[in-house]
Amino acid sequence: MMVSANEITTLAAKAARGGGAPPAQAADFGRAALCHLINHRGPAALSDALNALPGGPILSLPLVFAQVIEKAEGEVASAHLPVTADAVLMLSYAESQPFEAVARKEGDKLNLSLTLTTPNKMRPVARVTLPDDLFQHMQTLAAQILVPESDASRLSGAGAGLTDND
Repeated sequence: MMVSANEITTLAAKAARGGGAPPAQAADFGRAALCHLINHRGPAALSDALNALPGGPILSLPLVFAQVIEKAEGEVASAHLPVTADAVLMLSYAESQPFEAVARKEGDKLNLSLTLTTPNKMRPVARVTLPDDLFQHMQTLAAQILVPESDASRLSGAGAGLTDND
């Protein structure tokens, strides 16, 4: 199915939240998922990452990139990261950084360079192909962040409350 870039980012973030990821890591995953699909990388890596929650790469990869940025000397942050089983997803996370990123997998290392003074110029896309099975998987996880429709949930502040007069 074809969906907008914004829909991919939002759905992937909601799916990560539904799987147990904290909000910041879920947002990072949403951006990485978009980069992943834009670059026609296999959707299995995204499904595997969601299945690994509440642990796995959705929690660990943002920390790896944060550590690289913290160790920066000057305007460029560089690292030679060991490639893990999540190598393809690592590339997508690198490309989703807010800074200009150059990431190349060379053997068992991911050579990464982030120019911290230059914003990332992501390739603009209107629509992205989202495989139906990945869409269903994300929808199922995203639904877990919803509260049940009941008077008790409305009394607790969900929805419009018990009286909806508009």
